Amino acid sequence: MLIIGIAGGTGSGKTTVVNEITKLLSNSQVVVIPQDSYYKDNSHLPLEERLELNFDHPESIDFKLLVKHLRELRAGKGVDQPVYSYLTCLRSTTETVRVEPAQVIIVEGILIYTCPELRSCMDIKVYVDADADDRLCRVITRDCLERGRTVGKVLERYEKTVKPMHLQFIEPSKRYADIIIPQGGHNQVAIDILLASIEKVLHRK
Repeated sequence: MLIIGIAGGTGSGKTTVVNEITKLLSNSQVVVIPQDSYYKDNSHLPLEERLELNFDHPESIDFKLLVKHLRELRAGKGVDQPVYSYLTCLRSTTETVRVEPAQVIIVEGILIYTCPELRSCMDIKVYVDADADDRLCRVITRDCLERGRTVGKVLERYEKTVKPMHLQFIEPSKRYADIIIPQGGHNQVAIDILLASIEKVLHRK
């Protein structure tokens, strides 16, 4: 099994890179595990308070469960991945997604390199880099269309949590990456190099 980490700031183009990898492999060979499925349970808080939580801080992620699941998958065991809703900011207490072991496991998320135990589970660590203004444009588009937020609310959150957390935690975690992809998910040359590296490792294994 090959476990690949795909990190980078919010709106950097991580999903584009993940899609390029999955296109290289068949569905039976690859499984994507989003960090966002492992937000801690905040059901004890009212919706108004949940919407104000700092979801860009490492403390918001249940890394213990994520590491446990990765280790179980590597050991050949299936896991029940949590389901998280961006609209209610809740992790479901009844619904899960069954994930079975695959040849390639991709772990994707902004904070995945801030946890040493999680980093130690990964065979290849990729950081998708992009300019702040490009990332902000993508965040505004995504949050307005997919998460029902207003532009004003998105900008407020960006200034309050997204930007400072990026500078404090996410950007510094780039030093743990084996491969850095500049210019976001549009750098086809860098993506091709990554894909060649994955094919080489898989062939060797």
